[in-house]
Amino acid sequence: MDKKTSPPIDPVALTAQLVRCPSITPQDHGALALIEKQLLPLGFRCEHMSFAHEGFARVDNLYARWGTGTPHFCFAGHTDVVPVGDETKWTHPPFAAIEEEGILWGRGSADMKSALAAFITAVSQFLAVHGNDFTGSISLMITGDEEGPAINGTRAMVATLKERGEKIDHCLVGEPSSVEKLGDMIKIGRRGSCNCHLRISGTQGHVAYPHRADNPAPKLVRALAGLLDPPLDQGYPEFQQTNLEISHIATPKLAENVIPPSAEAYFNVRFNPHWEGEKLIAHLHERLEKILGGREGWDLQARVAGEAFLTTDKKFIQIIADAVKQETGTMPDHSTSGGTSDARFIRFLCPVAEMGLIGASIHKIDEHVDTQDIHRLSSIYHTILKKYFSI
Repeated sequence: MDKKTSPPIDPVALTAQLVRCPSITPQDHGALALIEKQLLPLGFRCEHMSFAHEGFARVDNLYARWGTGTPHFCFAGHTDVVPVGDETKWTHPPFAAIEEEGILWGRGSADMKSALAAFITAVSQFLAVHGNDFTGSISLMITGDEEGPAINGTRAMVATLKERGEKIDHCLVGEPSSVEKLGDMIKIGRRGSCNCHLRISGTQGHVAYPHRADNPAPKLVRALAGLLDPPLDQGYPEFQQTNLEISHIATPKLAENVIPPSAEAYFNVRFNPHWEGEKLIAHLHERLEKILGGREGWDLQARVAGEAFLTTDKKFIQIIADAVKQETGTMPDHSTSGGTSDARFIRFLCPVAEMGLIGASIHKIDEHVDTQDIHRLSSIYHTILKKYFSI
């Protein structure tokens, strides 16, 4: 494929353009078109993938590939962002992309439109030098459904690519993995996530006559305490101990002197590879049966949002780590901490890792990024490409 010549891409300017697209899940507002506009002149074949599984909003996604040969390296990320919250509390309008004293402010600047811009800049620089004699493939898998239900985004794209036999050898996700400074951490796996709703039934009555009622609240307290202690496991190599976090507890709002007819709690379990999702759910049921004395009077609804996984391709991980060290002077820590990402779907296609900007401001009021870090991230991605393809 012929090398394409085009003006250099400024990753900060491109990030600002992307931030100005108010792409709150599942809306796109031109973000994918902006990316496609950058990729087409470089010689990418761009494919729009739109999915609308029943019960979920339609989502637009983009899969772009340069070349047909091997090896095939993929960058993956998302254009969608979380809502801004109270806009009056922002220092600058959240979608204005104001740059001030070396800081770019705006929703999505850190999570993760800067990484998208750095992908594109790195690829353009790589192809400008090697496009005529390069025989491998580079692709970008960009979704608009990472911050939402994650049904019509990367999950659906991966299923489609698998069905048609598209082979990707390795993938780097640009999620903001860094903690204190750029490049201090890369993600080599993720914990699984299981969302749970426990509801316990009782009999409503007067608090002065508890023998005439059946109070579900103490049962719920016992149940939650029994799920928390003893711990679900003692840990797993490369992973934190599985932990259960309660997010919501409630009873129907009645008078202060009324025993409620039911009590419920929502909780999430972040689990390591000691568990598979179905095995974990079965274990939760077993514990509850022992605590509550059987299966009557309660119900647990559980949904696995992603399984735990660990990338064991040491050569691939070392390429990323060496590129970070070359550009920043820092050898990154390897981690499986934090929340889930779309890597949980991509890992069914190929080995996957995550490396991106500092995540301290993501999802917050006044999300922002250091503009120098955007340039440095682009350099890291460029170096990864050169090392990966041994150029």
